[in-house]
Amino acid sequence: MGDSEDNDIQARHRKERKEVQAKIQELKKAAKSDKKKKKEILEEIVRLESELEKKHSDELNTLNRERKESESTVDGDHGEHEDEPERKNRTSKAQKRREKKEKEEREREAMILAAEALNINSARQKEYLAILQLLQARQLAMHEIPSDGNCLYNAVNHQLLVTGRKAVDITRLRFMTADYILDNKDTLSLYMTNPETNNPLTDAEFTKYCESVRNTAAWGGQIEIKALSHTLKVPIEVIQAEGPPTVQGDTEFQGPNLILTYHRHMYSLGEHFNSTKTAPEQPDDPSEEN
Repeated sequence: MGDSEDNDIQARHRKERKEVQAKIQELKKAAKSDKKKKKEILEEIVRLESELEKKHSDELNTLNRERKESESTVDGDHGEHEDEPERKNRTSKAQKRREKKEKEEREREAMILAAEALNINSARQKEYLAILQLLQARQLAMHEIPSDGNCLYNAVNHQLLVTGRKAVDITRLRFMTADYILDNKDTLSLYMTNPETNNPLTDAEFTKYCESVRNTAAWGGQIEIKALSHTLKVPIEVIQAEGPPTVQGDTEFQGPNLILTYHRHMYSLGEHFNSTKTAPEQPDDPSEEN
């Protein structure tokens, strides 16, 4: 087992993720047309995502375990000149101990994965439904943004369009953001720390941070939202499941807010931003007229 098998598994996992995403898109369309089943459909989406994550995790764990067993077998072949009955007896006992330990480890991993899946599902579902309710109260709907590291910039670009402003491409938005952070180092660096040490950024770390904003798909957060608000001269509002919305630039800039949604639990890889749009009008339910 080597790189070839790793590549095969990764390729299959990518294919399966695409298939599940296609299924999820179909379910989302169904949720829009069937208001009464919306909650059940959202639960099904969460179930599909969590089952795929667990399946892929189990397969990778199995592959790593088999690889370790194969390496152990190769190492054990060096003792062939020992007395045969004694060697077999010792190997048998060692194998039993190893199998018992591996069984216990598999059971422990399964329990951890099951607990994590329940927690993720619960947190993700609660957060998603809470944000949907907040949007519905404002006659808004969620506009899905890909989770590729550029979610903040893509969401802002979408909001520029839906609020009647001029769109700005992602590369330009990143350059503008990095330039603003560099130009306002004295103020912004006070709120920036090294995630590993929790210490203030050194000059070199600050420069590296700005370059990652400019030239990579680094995720954007509160610092980048402030930078985007001031460079675009627009107020940016972020709706979240817990706590009131946050607004940057509402006292300095005029015009409709760019309205984003912030998701802490939507994806296992980390935090995420989506955009919003005006909710389509729902036809009256005839059963409610009587």
